[in-house]
Amino acid sequence: MPTNSGQTRSYLVEFQAIGNAVKVTALDPVTLVEVSIQGPVSASEDELSRLAVRKLEYVLLKRARSTDTRPGIKV
Repeated sequence: MPTNSGQTRSYLVEFQAIGNAVKVTALDPVTLVEVSIQGPVSASEDELSRLAVRKLEYVLLKRARSTDTRPGIKV
């Protein structure tokens, strides 16, 4: 995801095999926002990683556009 300075952000991606599926977790170390997806073990790590990062960037963008200023945790 591009930042204001034009640089791209780095994310942490973790793969965990669960039976015939893989759970992929992507974490933004700056905001500590974390998302996860599941995919087949036959899919490549690049493909699963790309999907998890796209989901993370979507969630980050959605949160940045949120106009809800109420206190508390937004779920």
